[in-house]
Amino acid sequence: MDDHSIFAGLVEPIRRALTEEGYTTPTPIQQQAIPHLLQGRDLLGCAQTGTGKTAAFTLPLLHEMTTRHRPTLPGHPRSLILAPTRELAAQIGESIHKYGRYVRVSHTVLFGGVSQHPQIQALRRGVDVVVASPGRLLDLLNQGQLHLDKIEFFVLDEADRMLDMGFIPDVRRVIARLPAKRHSLFFSATMPPVVAQLAKDLLKHPVEITIEPEKPTVDRIAQKVLFVDKQDKDALLADLIRKHDMNRVIVFARTKHGADKLARKLAATGITCAAIHGNKSQNARIRALTGFKTGGIRALVATDIAARGIDVDGVTHVINYELPEEPETYVHRIGRTARAGTEGDAIAFCAAREREQLRDIERMIRKSIPVDTNHPFHSETARNASGAQARPEPKVQRPGRPRDTARNKGPTRGRH
Repeated sequence: MDDHSIFAGLVEPIRRALTEEGYTTPTPIQQQAIPHLLQGRDLLGCAQTGTGKTAAFTLPLLHEMTTRHRPTLPGHPRSLILAPTRELAAQIGESIHKYGRYVRVSHTVLFGGVSQHPQIQALRRGVDVVVASPGRLLDLLNQGQLHLDKIEFFVLDEADRMLDMGFIPDVRRVIARLPAKRHSLFFSATMPPVVAQLAKDLLKHPVEITIEPEKPTVDRIAQKVLFVDKQDKDALLADLIRKHDMNRVIVFARTKHGADKLARKLAATGITCAAIHGNKSQNARIRALTGFKTGGIRALVATDIAARGIDVDGVTHVINYELPEEPETYVHRIGRTARAGTEGDAIAFCAAREREQLRDIERMIRKSIPVDTNHPFHSETARNASGAQARPEPKVQRPGRPRDTARNKGPTRGRH
């Protein structure tokens, strides 16, 4: 490791772990953030996923917990990292384990969808760092299993996702329980007014860092649209995955039921796949993500809310099996590929009833998505659809079956 690297300011056991992981050159956000954080400054970081921001805050946190080591008290952690989804919380936990393997800093991850008993046992043993999603954290706080009066280091990650998922009131309840004297970090990819006000209330004289990707993610992705009749989508999807070099592909479905159905159909054609959505148990979601990361699962069929926690390198393709209702969601979806400066491919299926949604997406990204007609299911009917035939059919909502889409703003507490 270069002695002049900003990593040189970290204690030796953390540097040793970084060397073993092959880290030599910090990313821009690490380069700009770590020196300030080692000096104890609060930080407001505007950065997308895939920029290395997890290491930008976990490394200084581990350094601070190590250099200011003190015994842990049962139920009274010294650091708290708040993340919007259980997948992201689990990934942050993995990073702490990876970078902190040679330091005496204990941690646990708290999220819903699994039994709380092992989490309570970990808290009772005493841990330095808690990584949590808001719902389960508040549940354990209200039960008196966890106290935040000893928190020295607080990180709020992906604040704009907290807003999307309706968690801002929960976040404010958590912040109200933190000690006034603490080291606070705030990360968000975007800064809508509600998020900016939250940052202002949380931070004291922060260093502000904005990391712009070298190229906007959408520009690094080779996009194309395939016009297809609705009844031919399944056959087209299986044909694409089988015949092309799609080693790690995320397929987006609109509903949880649709994701399960599509995964079963792909599996029947011999393609290794799994579905991931809010109704899956945490163990099932972990198995699916692990298989996807290791290559045992080639295709991951996901809904929008579930996909927010997926941060997997090397995703070769994103396929929009169904176009999203909101154009912004399209950008979030295709951003699952082209991570950390790499390039990727995004394919959109468009049936006649989705033609208007495609036009909305193209208006938002300010470019026409190239059309690929070189496939056996090309539909000129879908391509030329207009008027009422280009708009989605009216939805029939089943009682008690809320759809798992980006528009469903009210997730059950602790389930994410």
